[in-house]
Amino acid sequence: MGKSKTVRKKTNAYEIGELDEYLFGQGTHYEIYKKLGAHKVTARGKEGIYFAVWAPNARRVSVVGDFNDWCFEKNYMKRQGEIGIYTCFIPGRQQGELYKFCIETTQGKRIFKADPFATYAELRPGTASRIMDVSHLAWTDEVWMKSRIEWENKNNPLSVYEVHMGSWMRHPDREDKGFYTYREFAGEIAKYVKDMGYTHVELMGILEHPFDGSWGYQVTGYYAPTSRYGTPEDFAYMINYLHKNKIGVILDWVPAHFPRDAHGLALFDGTPVFEYADQRKGENPDWGTKVFDYGKPEVRNFLIANALFWIEHYHVDGLRVDAVASMLYLDYGKKEGQWIPNKFGGNENLEAVAFFKHLNSVVLGRNPGAMMIAEESTAWPRVTGAPEDGGLGFSLKWNMGWMHDFTEYMKLDPLFRKNVHYQMSFSIEYAYSENYILVLSHDEVVHLKRSLINKMPGNGFDKFANLKVAYAFMMGHPGKKLLFMGQEFGQLREWSEERELDWFLLAEEPHRQIQRFYKDLLHLYKKNRALYELDNEPKGFEWINKDDTFRSIFSFVRHSRDSEKNLLFVCNFTPVERSDYRVGVPRKKQYKLILNSDEKEYGGTGEERPVIYKAETKECDGRAYSFAYPLPGYGVAVFEF
Repeated sequence: MGKSKTVRKKTNAYEIGELDEYLFGQGTHYEIYKKLGAHKVTARGKEGIYFAVWAPNARRVSVVGDFNDWCFEKNYMKRQGEIGIYTCFIPGRQQGELYKFCIETTQGKRIFKADPFATYAELRPGTASRIMDVSHLAWTDEVWMKSRIEWENKNNPLSVYEVHMGSWMRHPDREDKGFYTYREFAGEIAKYVKDMGYTHVELMGILEHPFDGSWGYQVTGYYAPTSRYGTPEDFAYMINYLHKNKIGVILDWVPAHFPRDAHGLALFDGTPVFEYADQRKGENPDWGTKVFDYGKPEVRNFLIANALFWIEHYHVDGLRVDAVASMLYLDYGKKEGQWIPNKFGGNENLEAVAFFKHLNSVVLGRNPGAMMIAEESTAWPRVTGAPEDGGLGFSLKWNMGWMHDFTEYMKLDPLFRKNVHYQMSFSIEYAYSENYILVLSHDEVVHLKRSLINKMPGNGFDKFANLKVAYAFMMGHPGKKLLFMGQEFGQLREWSEERELDWFLLAEEPHRQIQRFYKDLLHLYKKNRALYELDNEPKGFEWINKDDTFRSIFSFVRHSRDSEKNLLFVCNFTPVERSDYRVGVPRKKQYKLILNSDEKEYGGTGEERPVIYKAETKECDGRAYSFAYPLPGYGVAVFEF
């Protein structure tokens, strides 16, 4: 008897084939966005759009849009195999046309959903997807992309300007709140960031979202840059322009949860498709949102392919992953009875842990030089550890513990800082347990928390002087750096997405002075290897005196790898001048003053003082050598040796 043959249907390149279904079902179709969604193709000699959507529990699905008067009966889709992907080809469709998927549930109800893989969306309050071919974007950033392959964040400066694009700067008296377009923003932000000395811009709220007040953290269009600021081509232009100006781009990315909006992912085909079915796992009660089902291969695939889409297709240099802790803990924000323990009886979400290891291994393995940054607020171990060693595989972790201790210390009247002196030194004890980035983010200047300048004690001069010493300490502390927009010039009001930053404050000298001081700190950071190349190694940092409790003075050294051009920091956190101050030093050398916060351009007295200080054989701070330096109140001095 002859052997029977399995006949496989031959598919065109654009069609969903058996291999596509298999890989998607395994969670490993890393470019599934090239198949699902709406794509311009030529079929049977006609140009048109090939639509594909995953709706595994739907009874029927059709495409509706302007082109068929939103009639659900005109363009039914065909179900492909058991995995539940529906497809159809509609000839003659054009760029920019609106569409949705009309899904008939098993109960016979019709629901209208935006395309989860749409690359462009209707401007809110509209909720439809737009047909848009993004397969041929114009790129001229080859030099940047080639150099990124060799770039390693551990050994390079990383100073991030966190920006909410819609409220950084606006056009006055324009419709729709006067938003800058992606192209307009590119020119203005590049000029500002280069002058200030930042290395990267981190953009909040770029993925499509319906509600401005969510700041972009409740996403409905994971594959679409928001239409508020222009088209996908405009967005690509912005990335390209920043790269041409040697500025990296990081996007906020939200794989933790999604909103309940009727046109979004929630109950996508009338059943929990993207979210956990059990409400105790599938909902976040604090935020009123749905939680992705990390145990479902297709959902993991949706998210991993999405991360790759932004980094590979749009050349984004890194993703800051929002709310990681809410994903790791099953009981995050929940009371007893609102969550289910894992199979071992613990509160860890084992599926989310596996997802992170898979995600980071694939994204960073395919894209050397890119970054995955965790906003993780707990003591979960080895967030930046290698997955093969039990870690989650992130490149960097936000140091939320440092941010809390630092801001709480700075809020205190200087008279009482001696009582919590350890809050400023404690972070060094765990500084090398992860690859950290020090952050003073948007979360610290909203919801009645006050702006950074208004967290500072005192009035007028004291507030600015406190903020200067705080920024200097942050820049000297091990770890990469991030500051939210407006804080660099002493924004007085809390941030609001409803208005642009208070740029008018720069007409006042104190605000120009704090901006100049932070700018000089950024350039000092970029120019001095001692401040970044040994961030993750204990030999890069050395306390001179962390126990000068009564005077609230900290002194420390940042070492370079070759022990050349090391930096000595002295930071005085009280308004008391110490004219008799003496600091111990590691070597009997000359110490060159390279930053002095008492300069007139920074709002200081401008008192003249020597540039070179010679160490003497005189014991101080447990060191054999030292030199004297008249330390002003709130004074910062940085010496090179």
